[in-house]
Amino acid sequence: MKIRILLLAILTALQFSCSDWMELIPPTGLIREEYWQTKEDVKAAVMGAYDSFAQLDGLLFKFGEMRADLVQADNNLSLDDQKVMEGNIYPDNYLCNWFDFYKVINYCNEILLYAPGVKEKDNTFTDYQLQGYLSEAYFLRSLTYFYLVRIFGDVPFATKPTESDDADIYLPKTNSNEILEQILSDLKYARSFATVDGYPTLRENKGRATKAAFDALLADISLWTFDYEACITYVQNIELSKKYELMPGDRWFELFYPGNSLEGIFELQYDNALSQNNRLYGLTQRYSYNFDPSEKALYLFGKEYVRELKRGEDVSIKKYADDDFIIWKYVGRSADGYTARTGTDQNSCNWIIYRLADVLLMKAEALSQIGRYTEALQILNDIRDRADVPLLLSLANSAMAFEDAILEERARELAFEGKRWFDLLRMGRRNNYSRKSKLIEVIVANVPSTQKRVLAAKLTNPLGWYLPIYESEIERNKNLVQNPYYNF
Repeated sequence: MKIRILLLAILTALQFSCSDWMELIPPTGLIREEYWQTKEDVKAAVMGAYDSFAQLDGLLFKFGEMRADLVQADNNLSLDDQKVMEGNIYPDNYLCNWFDFYKVINYCNEILLYAPGVKEKDNTFTDYQLQGYLSEAYFLRSLTYFYLVRIFGDVPFATKPTESDDADIYLPKTNSNEILEQILSDLKYARSFATVDGYPTLRENKGRATKAAFDALLADISLWTFDYEACITYVQNIELSKKYELMPGDRWFELFYPGNSLEGIFELQYDNALSQNNRLYGLTQRYSYNFDPSEKALYLFGKEYVRELKRGEDVSIKKYADDDFIIWKYVGRSADGYTARTGTDQNSCNWIIYRLADVLLMKAEALSQIGRYTEALQILNDIRDRADVPLLLSLANSAMAFEDAILEERARELAFEGKRWFDLLRMGRRNNYSRKSKLIEVIVANVPSTQKRVLAAKLTNPLGWYLPIYESEIERNKNLVQNPYYNF
């Protein structure tokens, strides 16, 4: 009873102290069966799940960029991060710890288990509200598993909550294909209960699961599983909704400042003034000395190489000197390479999971893989035209030529947004690993020259493209089997 009173007091204070939706989160360690009494409890748990997922932004940046070719390490990067970038990955590396991902999953599993029972206790809690909250939990759980599968391969598939956030999970690994099949099924079921744009505020419509967010995730998973027709259909759903538009080229930087633009589909929300801080400013600002644009990024964006007015130097990256560049997307307030974020703005940049340009390029990739080259080229040129770069007037009608052109365009459009590694990994897996040599070439680019040949030979085994299971997880859970690539 004391816990119940404390929870109600905290929730009441939150509701009346600030209307910001991300503030309505339950206290850590108190989400248990005695807590689920009212619809406000359910909403608080859902907000807790979003908040927990939002805390992954630094990891999502690292997992999406570090092993690819658009960032390079500076001299203050941690040793574990450097090892991953150089391919010297061992199970004691902190990046192999999936705890924070399963924390999100546990939030979602609690909501799915306990929320239906609240309807019996709170007669103001409608079935419409319940199904909406459940759909958000399915979305976040599915998104989290999609990341886990792409990072680790086969992982434990938990659908029931543990007793506490730090409880042991003694499940064996489930085949990644089975996990993908299940989350596709969950998403298709839950999508019907998701809103189009019915949340009270713009931040919520961009920061909570809408039908378009479902379609973007479904399209992404379908492209990953090479179900091209399905990918096209889901992207068309977003287009037909007419709720999203490509930002005009002159306003492209508004994607990042202030964020929540016409183009945004699903963005993790931050507000430093409310202690909701992202980690991107800290990872990319000039004096952090963590991650810098790579030579590849300079080639894509540098004024020395290209005429990129909308996305290039002073927009995606910033030059201070010939050997001093930073990533500007999360540091700047405007596309001038000069006006930087200050004060509480510094850690308030949204982390974009899905936006319209991203899903349109997914559709172009899917179209090209089934031979619909004219349609794919039109999308590709729409993105290029918005960015004020020359159109591709001729491109060989082959899936490989389009794959290369689309991946290059995705690199320009989505640089540093946590997409590049997964794009390359998808390419490496396609058509029975027919182009894995190109992926291996990218992976070994950051490796010391003395190790390149050995690592390249080892990475012909695709299991090496995924991370090992953290050593403490192996020790604690005897049902887990280490990724064979890392059985040293």
